[in-house]
Amino acid sequence: MTRVLVVDDEPQILRALRINLRARRYDVEVAETGAGALKAAASHPPDLVVLDLGLPDMDGVEVIRGLRGWTGVPIIVLSGRAGSEDKVKALDAGADDYVTKPFGVEELLARIRAVTRRLGPSTDASATLRVGRHTVDLADRTVSRDDGTEVRLTPTQWAVLEKLLRHPGKLVSQRQLLHDVWGPEYQNETNYLRQYMAQLRRKLEDDPSRPRHLITEPGMGYRFRP
Repeated sequence: MTRVLVVDDEPQILRALRINLRARRYDVEVAETGAGALKAAASHPPDLVVLDLGLPDMDGVEVIRGLRGWTGVPIIVLSGRAGSEDKVKALDAGADDYVTKPFGVEELLARIRAVTRRLGPSTDASATLRVGRHTVDLADRTVSRDDGTEVRLTPTQWAVLEKLLRHPGKLVSQRQLLHDVWGPEYQNETNYLRQYMAQLRRKLEDDPSRPRHLITEPGMGYRFRP
């Protein structure tokens, strides 16, 4: 059973999500503060976090950073902040998706299903590739540096990287990446791709400002250059 941690300081939202998620056979835990969320996640690690940004004790972006310090669990932001700057901050901190309040429960459930699908096993049991000084094992979903240390990726970072690595040398369009990773309703959300490509370059490129392997083709898409 998938364990979901819902973090929000609005009791009616917590109640509605608890009822709807449990009705669909999710195991649900709730928290009303950032500190409570971090404590709950450490005590009983969730499979997924649904997180409000406007918490009474700390900003939700700080909660994302706190979680990303030790876990790659998917994080869906649920917030009344609709500005692009807030979305960029949350995605850059490590969130996997961003839902703006007011929201429909069915839409949120669809986002949860989409993020959960990204956790599915790879279909190629032998796929290992080199990205600069890193070895990527697509079957085990691991990235290791040449010194043996592991690089942790979030599920969405994995999904973007895998789409590129499975088509070495080929252009993968923005629309295809957005459709395959986030869904058909995201095909105009190019800011998502910019943020995730920047994150992947920081983790995998020697010089993220001058990438050699994860290449942008302006106005068209992205390319993995072995």
